Amino acid sequence: MPTEQEVLQVLQKVTDPELGRNIVELNMIRDLSIQDGKVAFTLALTIPNCPMREKIKADAQAAVLSLPGVSKVAITLGAMTEEERRAVLGTAVPQLPKINSANKVKRMIAVMSGKGGVGKSSVSALLAAALARRSQKVGILDADITGPSIPKFFGMKPGAVRGGEQGMLPPVSKQGIKVMSINLLVQQEDTPVIWRGPMISGAITQFWTDVLWGKLDFLVVDLPPGTSDAALTVMKNLPINEVILVTTPQQLAALVVRKAVYMLKELNIPVVSVVENMSFYPCPDSGKHHEIFGPSHAAEVAEICGAPVSARIPLIPEIAALGDQGLIEDVIVPEIEALADLLLK
Repeated sequence: MPTEQEVLQVLQKVTDPELGRNIVELNMIRDLSIQDGKVAFTLALTIPNCPMREKIKADAQAAVLSLPGVSKVAITLGAMTEEERRAVLGTAVPQLPKINSANKVKRMIAVMSGKGGVGKSSVSALLAAALARRSQKVGILDADITGPSIPKFFGMKPGAVRGGEQGMLPPVSKQGIKVMSINLLVQQEDTPVIWRGPMISGAITQFWTDVLWGKLDFLVVDLPPGTSDAALTVMKNLPINEVILVTTPQQLAALVVRKAVYMLKELNIPVVSVVENMSFYPCPDSGKHHEIFGPSHAAEVAEICGAPVSARIPLIPEIAALGDQGLIEDVIVPEIEALADLLLK
């Protein structure tokens, strides 16, 4: 039968992936009891809905089960009090990752949706191109590790990234936009990236710390859908200045995007603009606007996050056609051009 000290000793090998410290040091182990081969305790998380809670719980269970004489481990998930949480976050949250001293980025904007299929990557690429047309030095960090599409938009192939003494050198588009994506590192465009959360988070952080971005006016970060590990990594490990939220007219899309709004409020990151993509289809014959996906709900999202609806982008087949050809920089969407002007004011 293990002692309490032996249990705590093996639990010191279990770390909180976000805070980078072990769960014993963070005072997460509460109400520890050992009886007849059964070890039970409460795991007090920093926040109740911690995205890494199941991993921490599984790691803790495996660690304790490795001790001789332990036949069962019962872990109850709990949460720290606000006072305990403030104490932990005040001392345990690491500083933002150090980057190459040659990198000087004035503004970092995350493009987020919360939901897939709303054209977030298209908006990211179009916005970067619009800013570049205004003589801005621009880069795009493709944080969608498992579903990257930014290189395709710019006609870039795997193997385009070069290594240098100061870090990875991102390829540059014809407008001078620097691009970094996992699809520039794999062997083939359709090679899947089958990684778990911590590896995805690590890759995103490296795209910020280990890439020679140089001097940029804007770094646009194309986020994957959802509010889990990847999005949290960007918001916590990268110095995001503001967020552009992308939605579509469907009520379901607006519902999911609102989840992203509430996440950003928790993290105190401002939303600068709401963009409604595929807002309507302009009939080429009559000029009439057809709301193919139903009436707009963008105003509801804008009201919640306290930001204006800066662009309602119509459904334009040319965007998809030229994007597939790697010619996204040849597409000029007036609504995106206006958004770029707004960001420069």
